[in-house]
Amino acid sequence: MKSKSLRGFLLPIFILALTTGIAAQPEKAANLLIEAPRIALSGVTFELKIRITNEENNLIKNFADTLRVKGLKITTESGVSEAPTYIFQEGGVTIPNAVFQNTGVYSITFESAGLKSEASVRILPGLLSLLPPLFAITLAFLARQVLISLFCGVWLGAVFINGYAPVLGLMRTIDTYLVNSLIDADHAAILIFSLTLGGMVGVISKSGGTQGIVEKLSKYANSPRGGQLATWAMGILIFFDDYANSLIVGNTMRPFTDKLKISREKLSYIVDSTAAPVASIALVSTWIGFQVGLIGDAFTGLNLSLNPYTSFVESIPFASYSILALIFVFLIGITLRDFGPMKAAEVRASSSGKVLRDGAQPLTDSAALDMVADEKTPLRWFNALIPIGVVIAVTLFGLYFNGKAALGDAADTAHLGDIFGAANSFAVLMWAAFAGLFVASILALAQRILTLNDTLEAAVNGYKSMFLAAMILILAWAIGDICQDLHTADYVISLTRDILSPHLIPFFTFVIAAFIAFSTGTSWATMAILTPIVIPMSYQLPIEAGMSAGLSHHILIATIGSVLSGSVLGDHCSPISDTTILSSMASAADHVDHVKTQLPYAMVVGAVACLVGYIPSGWGFSSWLSLFAGSAILVGVVFLVGKKT
Repeated sequence: MKSKSLRGFLLPIFILALTTGIAAQPEKAANLLIEAPRIALSGVTFELKIRITNEENNLIKNFADTLRVKGLKITTESGVSEAPTYIFQEGGVTIPNAVFQNTGVYSITFESAGLKSEASVRILPGLLSLLPPLFAITLAFLARQVLISLFCGVWLGAVFINGYAPVLGLMRTIDTYLVNSLIDADHAAILIFSLTLGGMVGVISKSGGTQGIVEKLSKYANSPRGGQLATWAMGILIFFDDYANSLIVGNTMRPFTDKLKISREKLSYIVDSTAAPVASIALVSTWIGFQVGLIGDAFTGLNLSLNPYTSFVESIPFASYSILALIFVFLIGITLRDFGPMKAAEVRASSSGKVLRDGAQPLTDSAALDMVADEKTPLRWFNALIPIGVVIAVTLFGLYFNGKAALGDAADTAHLGDIFGAANSFAVLMWAAFAGLFVASILALAQRILTLNDTLEAAVNGYKSMFLAAMILILAWAIGDICQDLHTADYVISLTRDILSPHLIPFFTFVIAAFIAFSTGTSWATMAILTPIVIPMSYQLPIEAGMSAGLSHHILIATIGSVLSGSVLGDHCSPISDTTILSSMASAADHVDHVKTQLPYAMVVGAVACLVGYIPSGWGFSSWLSLFAGSAILVGVVFLVGKKT
């Protein structure tokens, strides 16, 4: 009876539950979703986005229309900007000019159509955003330990981001910022390319190719002047990519310049000051698509019918720093005159044969990378030149065919620059590095110079030689992420936005770009940050000031050139820059020594570029006359200040 009674009691409950489950489900609730930054800076505008979703996280398309009709109510503590700008888009609303004037943690509440959502934003003093990169840079100069300095800079930024908690900041440094540096596909590609190219250099060194090319070059350039000019010329010829330029030129020319008693500081300077400058102004390079894309996006936002690629080509003469840097390297090489720390380095190398100072810590393990071939090994120059030629050829052809594939049907009418720009340059560089390593290995095996085991050992030693530089690159990328999370660039821009005169836009743009690139260590990110801001300003402010159409266009084009060149200058001066690190790595130079010796030269060229280029360009002065005048001034600097070794 008890059993039957229990079944009789449970049966109606079971049927009720079953029918309830079968019945039509109620409509899923909609919710507001706030997209707000975790960190913002006091007095610096930031962006808020409001979306509406259902429980399945699908955007409701007519949400923008709903907000227009029923309104949007914003409640904050100490208030978001008094008159925020609402940009209604499909699926939501964007407020681009939200700002808090005071520091602290603030709650933001959005209400509309019976829906409500909250988010919190932590506001930091703007000055804090500058401290992590500046701390890392200062510590690198003082302690001469780049790895520790970069790590401390990342840790300091993570402490600021995570509520000033030192231990939590250390944990986030390790499990977030360092890991994210490797997760990024482009970063991983750069590491693979660099390590594999190191493996190729290891094989060609062990097989006698490196020594062979040194002997061959010695017949034509058997003096310090010839060595420096040959390195400069090679840097000009490999114009298509700055990473490939630095690694190929540095690794190839290092044994040659060592033999001529040219300091590693001078070699790394020549490598660094030809790589990015020539790649940034080349009509065809891995930079071109990125630059033209940024310019095109800015033109689209202004509804301008100007062709982005044509405008980029037109801006090349205004890239004063990049062009004058190439000229200055040539002048230093042909006159053999130096000044400042570089002079001391050259005197040391020429008098004692020490291409590195005592106690220097080269980024590359040159004992592994400069493996001397056995005495019986034939020193054949083509065992080095052919693999390097393969790297160059695969890069150029890879950029072309990969770019065409990316553009599809549009490739039939596209410019060569557009095709190269559409290519996945990082993938192409990896193809090139592996092709070079494969060809170098086949040459060594086919001529029976190395056994298979010897070839693998040489390649592995080449990979090992790049490990220290790889670690520094990872930390440099991590501190770049810190700067992005702390909105370092936004703070710098906010400090200078109100002092820009139409005539001085090119000059201030150059200075700001240099400072941002110096602080963040990346020229590409600097261009990506500044281009959408300064192009509209350089277009609108001259028109509002009543300037002529010719002068207005002149200022616009000059500003495009100044963004590009300022980014390169800051990149050259920054010890946390990836290209600066690659130059030190490929040249096997002490990284701090490289930065200290290059900095005076870069600052001199930058000052001349401002004096005769970016300041007068705001009044319509000819860019070609500026370059001529700048070259003349640099000749004077070399002969008046520089002294022969």
